[in-house]
Amino acid sequence: MANMNLLQAVNNALDIAMASDDKVVCFGEDVGVFGGVFRATSHLQEKYGRARCFNTPLVEQGIIGFANGLAAQGAVPVAEIQFADYIFPAFDQIVNEAAKFRYRSGNLFDVGGLTIRTPYGGGIAGGLYHSQSPEAYFAHTPGLNIVVPRNPHQAKGLLLAAIRDPNPVLFFEPKRIYRASVGEVPEEDYELPLGQAEVLREGEDISLLAWGAQMEFVEKAAALAEKEGISCEVIDLRSILPWDIDTVARSVMKTGRLLISHEAPLTGGFAGEIAATIQERCFLNLESPICRVTGLDTPFPLVLEKEYLPDHLKIFEAIKNSIHF
Repeated sequence: MANMNLLQAVNNALDIAMASDDKVVCFGEDVGVFGGVFRATSHLQEKYGRARCFNTPLVEQGIIGFANGLAAQGAVPVAEIQFADYIFPAFDQIVNEAAKFRYRSGNLFDVGGLTIRTPYGGGIAGGLYHSQSPEAYFAHTPGLNIVVPRNPHQAKGLLLAAIRDPNPVLFFEPKRIYRASVGEVPEEDYELPLGQAEVLREGEDISLLAWGAQMEFVEKAAALAEKEGISCEVIDLRSILPWDIDTVARSVMKTGRLLISHEAPLTGGFAGEIAATIQERCFLNLESPICRVTGLDTPFPLVLEKEYLPDHLKIFEAIKNSIHF
């Protein structure tokens, strides 16, 4: 085991993937000698050469279009979009090309080797163009996998699984905890399952569901609730698409309540999809309305970032409201 932060875990996963498969190539804006804006790709060009880790022009549509072409020819591209906020110029290449490539060719061709890494979320005083959480836009698209890790151990295992998965994967990395989240990570090669949620804490009174950096706040809120005699079951969804309906439904059937938290705005956020599905599955088990604690329906503010973000205190208040409904 080694002590790593989330960035180091991502770098370690990329290193292992490139060492174990010479078809893996890593590229994006400033990922070469510079190591990326957050240094997630540090030393990879030095170790594997400019043919396998290289800089691209500042054109996101071109990055993903090029990645689709590489993947269609059997390569295993890991493309980095420097900030998730700038993934939108590549939207067509992701939702109309990568997601549909296998389907439209009748399984003759695919871009299943494609992984797109991108840092998402607030908490770094980045303002409106460096703080967004766009996972819900892509969750509307069949043919994609969407994965969000919560800590270094998860980041390494999920990223290795994403790179080796036979489907295109969007891998959102919570940049607020890139260096703040530190933990023990196995030094060897390992994978964690995609599409499976993880129950982090058993509870009886309410189920708390989140993903990525929001897990820190959910766990803090659960600890506050415990002091008031409220038993919370805490679940990390991990994969947005496909998402683990069965694990969440089993939990809600036990507790009778569900709170979902994400950084993205309320309207159209993925919590709405989860709430609708669980209401269908668990209607007769529910003791109170499903609750969503999310970002606001505004552009992401700079000065008012703390007011915008759903933190442990907002989640704790929502837990009490649900319990006392």
